[in-house]
Amino acid sequence: MLNYIWAFMIIIGIIYGSLTGHMAELSNAALDSAKEAVTLCITMLGVMALWVGLMQIAQKAGIIASMTKKLRPFLLFLFPRLRYEDIALEYISTNVVANILGLGWACTPAGLKAMEQLQTLNPRKDTATDPMIMFLVLNTSGLTIIPVSIMVYRAQMGAEQPTDVFVPLLLATFCSTMAGIIATSIYQRINLINRTMVLTLGGMCAAAAAIIWGFGSMDKTTMSVVSTSAANIMLFLIIIMFILAGVRKKVNVYDAFIEGAKDGFATAVRIIPYLIAMLVAIGVFRASGAMDALIDSVRWTVEACGGNSDFVGALPTAIMKPLSGSGARGMMVDAMATYGADSFVGRLSCVFQGSTDTTFYILAVYFGSVGVKKTRYAVPFALMADVVGSITGVAVAYFFFG
Repeated sequence: MLNYIWAFMIIIGIIYGSLTGHMAELSNAALDSAKEAVTLCITMLGVMALWVGLMQIAQKAGIIASMTKKLRPFLLFLFPRLRYEDIALEYISTNVVANILGLGWACTPAGLKAMEQLQTLNPRKDTATDPMIMFLVLNTSGLTIIPVSIMVYRAQMGAEQPTDVFVPLLLATFCSTMAGIIATSIYQRINLINRTMVLTLGGMCAAAAAIIWGFGSMDKTTMSVVSTSAANIMLFLIIIMFILAGVRKKVNVYDAFIEGAKDGFATAVRIIPYLIAMLVAIGVFRASGAMDALIDSVRWTVEACGGNSDFVGALPTAIMKPLSGSGARGMMVDAMATYGADSFVGRLSCVFQGSTDTTFYILAVYFGSVGVKKTRYAVPFALMADVVGSITGVAVAYFFFG
């Protein structure tokens, strides 16, 4: 799918640019976008290495294992066909915790192992089971409480407060995940009215409502200060907790950090080709005038219906996100470069980027790894969670930044 999107953007950009007399701008945009992608990745190496190093300390200190163990009783209600001792539940728990902590490097291996174990319980090997679909919806809804990469990109794009999207993003990804869980549970006739589920989901909803109510009682200036301060305090507390837990467990925190930092450095290097490819395609598409024509047509439609069109500039990120993580990342960077990292569109594009995950990529990789061809209702339910995340993202962006 990304192959066709990438080719489409370049071909349409060249054709549209030739018709509108922007051919000179196209070559400049391609070169400038390639240089911007490499510069961006080089400048983010240090921050990425820092956070992955800290996460390695957390893993060796047993924090991730502890979270996984505490999460399993809750997951038993979402996967009623599994038992506590099933190895599939262990991998599912690890995958969910890795997603929550933003550990992209640990999500996919645990997810593939979980699918392999779920496939052993599958009587029809080419058809997705209910537990498989629930697991995929949990992944595509993308619940994350530490959006490290997004804050890194905001810092490198010159945001005054890179963490100011933290609370809006948390609310958007929470609503996306809740919508996916509730809708899939209703369809699978899973009883959500029990003590564990009510306390867990109810507590999460109450916390989200309290956050909205609390910020709703503030003016915009106070809201911005409190939101940014809370995000910074939370992140520093997490760092301290990770290090103290490592020391308590007698982990060599320095060596663990170095080990993780190497992986973070390698990860940042690996994404350079993908970011170059996507930013060049976006640069050509935008320089030709095709991107502006598309956005203007959507903006005209929204305004004709009497709506506020400030959010339209960030829509490319929301549209690309279910298709490709690297593509959406490129759209997010392009939005911040075009409108400004601290603009409404720049911030909203970051919220879109973090509100859900790459739906079609996850479905293709996870189902493809076990040979499942009949996905049943997985796609519409996953996309429904994406839509809820995007709608919530627009709402919270207006609430915090509008």
